[in-house]
Amino acid sequence: MTLSTLPPDPPGRWRALGSLATAEFLAMATWFSASAVVPELQLRWSLTPAGAALMTVAVQVGFVVGAVLSATLSLADVFPARRVVAAGAAGAAAANLGLLVASGAGTATLLRFATGLCLAAVYPPAMKAMSTWFRRGRGLALGIMVGAITLGSALPHLVRAVGGLDWRVVIVTTSAASLLGGVLALVGRDGPFPFPRARFEPRQALRVLADRDVRLASYGYFGHMWELYAMWAWVAVYLAASFEASGASPTAGARAASSVAFAAIGAGALGSVLGGVLGDRCGRPLAASVSLVASGSAAVVAGLVWGGPPALVVAVVVFWGLWVVADSAQFSTLVTELADQRYVGTAVTLQLALGYVLTVPTIWWVPLLVEAVGWRSAFLVLVPGPVVGTVAMRTLARRLGDGRLDAARSGSR
Repeated sequence: MTLSTLPPDPPGRWRALGSLATAEFLAMATWFSASAVVPELQLRWSLTPAGAALMTVAVQVGFVVGAVLSATLSLADVFPARRVVAAGAAGAAAANLGLLVASGAGTATLLRFATGLCLAAVYPPAMKAMSTWFRRGRGLALGIMVGAITLGSALPHLVRAVGGLDWRVVIVTTSAASLLGGVLALVGRDGPFPFPRARFEPRQALRVLADRDVRLASYGYFGHMWELYAMWAWVAVYLAASFEASGASPTAGARAASSVAFAAIGAGALGSVLGGVLGDRCGRPLAASVSLVASGSAAVVAGLVWGGPPALVVAVVVFWGLWVVADSAQFSTLVTELADQRYVGTAVTLQLALGYVLTVPTIWWVPLLVEAVGWRSAFLVLVPGPVVGTVAMRTLARRLGDGRLDAARSGSR
């Protein structure tokens, strides 16, 4: 089925998208709440760089475990997806608040794992609920959702910049935002285009991976994830160190770094929408390739300009933030369009789970590389991701020279 033969999407779809996007924006605020205040937590609990990295990695691992459990138990099938989102947001808020009374890094790491576990019930079900409203323009709609998630991920940095350097303000505010997002997720209903019922079953995963086009879309996503979360996790620390190296005081550098980190990560919201528009009009593989090349280049340049004129550093980092997530929705959309529709749930879950696993090594390695070789070279470890992703997308673009190209462009199911 091509774009011209699809029935029109139902009225109310944009209102539903706005409601879900706002809920996601607020609910995802807890993801980087601890990363935004790493300097304060390092002093409070005498964290080493490896310990700080472990706290961030714990969220990723918790998300992977939660995503697989959620899919295995078919939570979004057994219960309404919006209720699942609300429960996950409330759980994430509670786990995040636990940091206020944590006795040390060990307890805090467990709480961060619990936060990621709960957020797995927020992100995928909301994306599924949104997709039930859109057949046309699904790339743009998913781009808007990813943009909202991106802004939510940046929110802790804004709170820190506005609220001062008291880490407790960031924790309380992001927990309140997550709880409110869960409440908003209950507003509205799912659309008239539900996916066929699907469960995560290992033997079905083998069938999914047997489709070369789905594999290529997933390889692109894996390369994207290799870079994305490490950039988001450490950009504020990078900026603070750069500003100090250029002559700013530690306090002024930290405040400025929080503001710029919010702007850089938040720029990804615009990038996600831009990627969605480009994907719907020009093809998802091309849109993803443009994003991967731009973000990979920025990762290289960020090291070259470190410690240089602050205006130049800010420009590079904001450019990086714009493109580093612009391709995210395109990979998920490709899988929903190219995979066997009976196993879309399995395909998306597998893609998410493996992609988030791949964020762990780069988040862990960046601070260790900073200690070993400094910021000028640390981000180079991220570059192989965009390279691999670009090769996969160009290969997929060549393969989509048949009728499946219409599906990959139009958002048909």
